Amino acid sequence: MIYNPKTYATIPVGVVIRRAPGVTRWAAWSWRAVSVMPGAGAADWRELRRDGDTVDYHAATAQMDLHGAETEAYLQGISARVPSVYVVMRQNVGADAASKPFHVVLVTASPFEAQDYADTGEEIVEKVAMPEGLVAWVREFVDAHHQEETFKKRRRDKTDVNRVEDGVGDPRIHQLSDVYRAPASVRKGRVH
Repeated sequence: MIYNPKTYATIPVGVVIRRAPGVTRWAAWSWRAVSVMPGAGAADWRELRRDGDTVDYHAATAQMDLHGAETEAYLQGISARVPSVYVVMRQNVGADAASKPFHVVLVTASPFEAQDYADTGEEIVEKVAMPEGLVAWVREFVDAHHQEETFKKRRRDKTDVNRVEDGVGDPRIHQLSDVYRAPASVRKGRVH
């Protein structure tokens, strides 16, 4: 897909992930995305704040993209009671998993795109409150590119849906041929 630069915008967004003590004996730690930082620089699990056992990390910075074709989704997202962005993460496996348990896959302002990722069940999708500056940036983009779709009424075909076909498919009524066979198999009035 080719994007028109006039209907495309991007901004770096830092993702803050909080590690807190787990609430059950089966999970030592609870991890969740708690905030985003628009315009953040690159980061790789840099510690931001520590309060006892609770630690906030600037885990990663991802590019948040806005596309002119998705303005309906952005409009729904910023019109919510609490405008939000969605952080899509995938659990790391291997040697780094202990110090960097998640990889940030995507940051999006589209609730529809976030739902697509949530439906797969392979990623973790966290809803995070959108900072006011980011709300203003998304709203400005939507105002510039959103076009309401005109409603088009479909025309119905003229098929009579209430028509009764006596005997079609009824095994008690003798048929010359199989009524479910494709019409191409009946040629010149003969049944094959």
